[in-house]
Amino acid sequence: MLKKTRLAAVLGGSCLSLLAAGAAQAQVIKIDGSSTVYPITEAVAEEFQKAKKNAIKVTVGISGTGGGFKKFCRGETDFSNASRPITAKEMEDCKAAGVEYIEMPVAFDALTVVVNPKNAFLKQATVEELKKLWEPAAQGQITKWNQINPAWPDAPIKLFGAGADSGTFEYFTEAMVGKAKSSRGDYTASEDDNVLVQGVSRDVNAIGYFGYAYYAENTGKLKALPIVSPKTGKAVEPSAVNVENGSYQPLSRPIFVYVKAKSLDKPEVKEFIDFYMKNGAKLTKEVKYVPLPAAAYTGNLDHVARKKLGTVFGGKNEVGITIEELMKREAKM
Repeated sequence: MLKKTRLAAVLGGSCLSLLAAGAAQAQVIKIDGSSTVYPITEAVAEEFQKAKKNAIKVTVGISGTGGGFKKFCRGETDFSNASRPITAKEMEDCKAAGVEYIEMPVAFDALTVVVNPKNAFLKQATVEELKKLWEPAAQGQITKWNQINPAWPDAPIKLFGAGADSGTFEYFTEAMVGKAKSSRGDYTASEDDNVLVQGVSRDVNAIGYFGYAYYAENTGKLKALPIVSPKTGKAVEPSAVNVENGSYQPLSRPIFVYVKAKSLDKPEVKEFIDFYMKNGAKLTKEVKYVPLPAAAYTGNLDHVARKKLGTVFGGKNEVGITIEELMKREAKM
């Protein structure tokens, strides 16, 4: 059963693991990166610290996927949360710094496009409409809703979206515009998804996007838009069921945790991975993401045990990969 109080606390960022308090002799595990993956990793960190009676501290930051990898490839963190695979440039940076890593998919997300619940004219959205709204050419030019669709009102558009260091920003722009990081810049951007939630919830003409968990925790403040699948032409709502059956496209995506290989020399890091993989599915459900099949978590443990370094994505982000496709690829690693 969903523990809504946990989700609210995790998404609100008021968790104990972000504090440096605790016994001076406590071992510390450092994690940073994606705000999308944060709710899962933070929930795991909370439970792990309780199980260890705070003898091991876990800090979880939110620098965005790109910001997290910058720290990770400088050797500053043990783990990096990522809402898209590591890029070729980040792979080069890690290699140059002598940082080796193991890639662990931990869940699937339904990247969600939201509007204000008082918005009466937007019932669904197509990739073409979202591209027209978010592409670089729209900056300063597409400012009213009727410019996207003549049937929509002559009202100002207020845009809220992920910041430039966010993996969500990269995935969304590649899926909607056709090129990662290709976006208009005249919108309210933040790595903190709670800022985006508040922005859309306060303006009837607003639209934004972020990970599904942040919508799920704020359904009374937001309305999720069904996305018309380019494959079927049918409008599909973001949901666990539609992610699992592969129909929510192109905004279903795997999300990841990367561990620094050198950190595996620390027993507490191995303990944390073991705890994460054995409890991750349950906690993923609690914070409203889609858990992977059990074989994915045991596969991650096997890759860690055998130090299977690198990524199965070759430094590229891939739009539209399904859970089944991910599992097949990981099995070949």
